[in-house]
Amino acid sequence: MDLSAIAADLAAHWHVYATMPFIAALIGYLTKRVAIEMMFRPLEFRGIRPFLGWQGVIPANSRRMATTAVDLLTKNLLDPREVFARLDPEEMVAQLEEPLLKAVDEVTREVFETYQPRLWEMLPARAQQLLVDRVRAQAPVVVKRLMREVSANVDEVLDVNDMLINAMVRDKSLTCRLIREVAAPEFRFIARSGIGFGFVIGLVQLIAWALTKQPVIMPIFGFVTGFVTDWLALKMIFYPRQPRKFLFFTWQGMFQKRRAQVAADYGALIAEEVLTAGNVLEAVLTGPRADKLFALVTREVQRTVDAQAGLAKPLVALAVGGREYQQMKQAAAEKAIAYLPETVKHVESYATDALDVRNTIVEKMQQLTPLEFEGILRPAFKQDEWKLIAVGAVIGGLVGELQVLLLLH
Repeated sequence: MDLSAIAADLAAHWHVYATMPFIAALIGYLTKRVAIEMMFRPLEFRGIRPFLGWQGVIPANSRRMATTAVDLLTKNLLDPREVFARLDPEEMVAQLEEPLLKAVDEVTREVFETYQPRLWEMLPARAQQLLVDRVRAQAPVVVKRLMREVSANVDEVLDVNDMLINAMVRDKSLTCRLIREVAAPEFRFIARSGIGFGFVIGLVQLIAWALTKQPVIMPIFGFVTGFVTDWLALKMIFYPRQPRKFLFFTWQGMFQKRRAQVAADYGALIAEEVLTAGNVLEAVLTGPRADKLFALVTREVQRTVDAQAGLAKPLVALAVGGREYQQMKQAAAEKAIAYLPETVKHVESYATDALDVRNTIVEKMQQLTPLEFEGILRPAFKQDEWKLIAVGAVIGGLVGELQVLLLLH
């Protein structure tokens, strides 16, 4: 090894050597930024399937990501029975009073006008109002009874898993935002760590180039820079799970270290955009188990009609006709169900406060083990992180080759 020759070359081409660690740092940063963006963009596949193209890792696996997140929610963070038991039937009725009574008025009048128009027209206004008032008086009782039954058997009328998964799959940007916003500091760390890691590897590259003068050194070290820095940054987010001392400093995976802030951010996003009162009510009314709710409503409405008929039921049935009486009860139930979507909108604000999803999630997340806590974000990386690392390595190699062309030719 001719040290004098190496020294002479360093002096003659100092600008080439000086740029190596800085370009390596740039490679480290750029490969991280590209890897991060490739996790989330584009939302839909772009290219020619199946040979050429790309879709963000998270949007491409939105159902798997959503299923993993929902499993965590329902198994470790939220018990649907416990949460929905917080809805007070008395308060629900109070919140629904105005729209409920209006709906009762309209349903009662519409049914009678349809099935007994002459009888209804012949009744004095006072008698009509008396009949409506009797039905109105029973409405709160029926709603309370329904609320208690639904709360006790929430699994029969609401498929929480289906609701949450569909909400996240339907809006891929929501799934991306759930991960991106909760882990924003981690993604910033990944990008910035590439600068430091890249600079150090660039110094090694400088020495290797000085000793060998082989152009292949540049792309090789670019490849290594992209690969190693991506891999190392991803690992440093999660590991070690518990604080560990290294010489004079203590290190813990960033995600574990930020447990309190992650819990607050995650709870807020789930409460404000996923498990919202609006989404819950929509799922109850239109989800796969909505028929169970409508069966409960039908039963209660028909029971109320029978109760109002009371001792006069045989006479009512005779005047209306047995078959027509049954049709009238069914029509009343169907109209009550038709009014449900508009009526329940009036309880969204109360339900949001009562369910208290955000604080529940924050509290339960603080009780998770480090491994369970890691499961919040880790699924976003684990299965497909090799793609991100590979892309970073390839980009690093290409930039290294560009470095050869620019600096040596």
